[in-house]
Amino acid sequence: MTPVAVLKVVYWGAVLFLTLFTAAQGYLFLRYLLLMVRGKHRSPVVPAPSEWPLVAVQLPIYNEKLVIGRLLDAVAALDYPRDRLIVQVLDDSNDDTVSVVAGLVERYAAAGLDVRHVRRRKRTGYKAGAMAHGMKLIPGAEYIAIFDADFVPPSDFLRRTIPHLCAASDVAFIQTRWGHLNAGENWLTSAQALSFDGYYVMEQTARARTGLLFTFNGTGGVWRAEAIRDAGGWSSDTLTEDFDLSLRAQIKGWRGQYLPEVVVPGEIPMRTETYKRQQMRWATGSTQTLFKLVGPVWRSRLSLFQKFMATISLMQYLPHPVMMLMMALAPLMLSMRGYRGLDFGPLAMLSLFTPLMALVTQMLLGGNWPRRMLYYPFVMVLGTGMMWNNTRAFWTAIQSWRERRELEFVRTPKYAHVAGGVAVAATAAVKYTVQASVHTYVELALSAYAIGIAVSASRYAPSVVPLFALYAAALAMIGGHALIER
Repeated sequence: MTPVAVLKVVYWGAVLFLTLFTAAQGYLFLRYLLLMVRGKHRSPVVPAPSEWPLVAVQLPIYNEKLVIGRLLDAVAALDYPRDRLIVQVLDDSNDDTVSVVAGLVERYAAAGLDVRHVRRRKRTGYKAGAMAHGMKLIPGAEYIAIFDADFVPPSDFLRRTIPHLCAASDVAFIQTRWGHLNAGENWLTSAQALSFDGYYVMEQTARARTGLLFTFNGTGGVWRAEAIRDAGGWSSDTLTEDFDLSLRAQIKGWRGQYLPEVVVPGEIPMRTETYKRQQMRWATGSTQTLFKLVGPVWRSRLSLFQKFMATISLMQYLPHPVMMLMMALAPLMLSMRGYRGLDFGPLAMLSLFTPLMALVTQMLLGGNWPRRMLYYPFVMVLGTGMMWNNTRAFWTAIQSWRERRELEFVRTPKYAHVAGGVAVAATAAVKYTVQASVHTYVELALSAYAIGIAVSASRYAPSVVPLFALYAAALAMIGGHALIER
């Protein structure tokens, strides 16, 4: 094959991957609409058990003094028999969070809540290690609810979720829908809320209701303790212990159940660098899980389509390295006239499913959805502007998996912000602030590079100009906003 032919094959492969990935997203959207037409998108109604089982609530935290009080207040208000409830604050903190938690635990214990402050000598295994350690201390608990520090469960959470686990012995976990405490804080939180809503309202529901593997999202859910043990327990060999365990359990034959009507609001990252840090961890962990479980998925007894859709889910952050590859090859494609005959039409048409999903989701959620949809262009900015950040995560995952090296679980700072105001003084949050890194300047440089490609393509391949204009704008906004925040 000639160099031009090889280049075209690689580029066509990248475009084909993005097309298939986008088609899978469109499939979930269409399946949700079909479920809605048939009235099957709602959760089944199950009766309360004759006797409420023993439930442990695990709160894995690390340096969360700004939000732990809000979380414990919500957990203490759970409407569940006190003699059937254990609360574990799995506190790996190394700052004054420890004393804050100690005071809160003492107060709620005096009020009759069985709440325990669990400390470890070493932060071995990070969040996964903390939860595994906590399980050893509560052998009698049948079910384990998990909440991250920045989430606020409603008081009826356990009464609405536990009956589903009691009614079906093959259900390993219950996942509920994430809500947002601070969606209207700025353009960044508004865009994230739109993106999360599409995922939690449509994608998760479509997967769960049609027999596809779906994900436990690490918080706002309940696990059957037996299923955790049967699937091999919490593991820290990936940074997404939730994704890993939920897939392992389903591969073994357990089911997950999704309850979109039960909403647990959480705090969305409000700063660009904080969001990038969160995305870095999620992208790295998801890629590690891809390497770990793609083999077991394809060796399992799942149907061919279930395996395909599970693989798409495992590759959810792979589009960013593919986009970086396409941008890196663009000068060669232009110089060799490689874009001749390359058809972006199917990809462009399928990409329309994403805004349609956002639109229908917001209409279903109600309220002032037209105003919320005004932020949709920023969803495109986030989806594209993370290409450098998540490509770095991809290579980090490759290196760690090849070397069998455990990566540090880097927490996402939380500030106890809520819609309409700030719950803590700004000075109290300074130590948790993530500063802009050198990669911000790399993003700005890549934006300038994409502008150059777009200008060059305007003469030789005008059909790709919109693509690289989007790359340039998204990278400039992500990098530029990080500098402005600084």
